[in-house]
Amino acid sequence: MAGTIVANTINTDTGVFSTQNAYMGIAKAWVNFLGSTGAIQSSFNVSSVTRNAISDYTINFGVAFSDANYVAAGMGASGNQRNLAFYNGTLNTGNSTSGLTASSCRIAFVSTGVYDSDPSTVVFFHA
Repeated sequence: MAGTIVANTINTDTGVFSTQNAYMGIAKAWVNFLGSTGAIQSSFNVSSVTRNAISDYTINFGVAFSDANYVAAGMGASGNQRNLAFYNGTLNTGNSTSGLTASSCRIAFVSTGVYDSDPSTVVFFHA
């Protein structure tokens, strides 16, 4: 017999936890967006992407993490180049950023300059 169980929360003898956080080592959020506009192409647990300036984005989570102790990794492209470095937190342009918070992450894609990366992809892992 096969079946499917769908639940937003699961009650356990130690409390309630979100099914999103039920497994260690899986992505808790990810997004594929157009850097030129911030338009989301596809995502999981990302409610919006704000384009603050060229190569300066704030990714907002649909469900906030319990804290800001998460890992972000990403990849961007400029033209045919798909090897731009990913930096999290303070931008190389000297702008002050909010960096990592439980509800959002401000990032920049940079190489020898700043670029609006199309597409931009970022994944987030949290314990």
